[in-house]
Amino acid sequence: MPRTFTLTALVLRTRPSGESNREAWFLTAEEGLCQATVFGGPKSRLRAHVAPFHSGPLWIYRDPVRNSRKVTDFDVHCWRPGIREQYERTMAADALAETILKSHGGGGNWGAAFSLAGGSLDALEAAGERHCLPILLHFFWNWLDILGLRPESPLPLDAGARNWLAAVENLEPRQLLRYNLDGASLGRLKASLTSLLTEALGRRLATWDW
Repeated sequence: MPRTFTLTALVLRTRPSGESNREAWFLTAEEGLCQATVFGGPKSRLRAHVAPFHSGPLWIYRDPVRNSRKVTDFDVHCWRPGIREQYERTMAADALAETILKSHGGGGNWGAAFSLAGGSLDALEAAGERHCLPILLHFFWNWLDILGLRPESPLPLDAGARNWLAAVENLEPRQLLRYNLDGASLGRLKASLTSLLTEALGRRLATWDW
């Protein structure tokens, strides 16, 4: 087995590890979830590149003796700086990333998972405040489908929410700006979708509540 390999990756989360390193979690199109160590201090170029919501080709070194992985390079193709410029965008992106992590990266359908996650984050980067929740709910609905858990029978929702789901189900996330749904219906839809995800994951995620 080669010790160095390349993956198409999206950074989901990072956290400090030791005095100057970080642990990073990625969603990859080839292997699903991947965890690896990023070595280097605060001024490290690699550390700056491996940040949440960045995506691109990732180079990993696998140490078979220590059973560990480290990032050797990351060529960021999508930076998505706009996500951190607005509270609603940040919260929706964090909820998306946590959902992916807690559901094991899509359960094997990694290519579709990577495409849906990237498209949703691209839409969030430029989304207005009122469009962030619809983008996240669109992600939840399609994520349930990737997990094989989307219900075949209609959800117990009002007509507006059901019609919105039917209209946007197969759209790219960027196209959601053309379809509006009132706040009350969005709230009921969010409650229904997060209830389904709670049942699937065995827990409710705090990042969903914003």
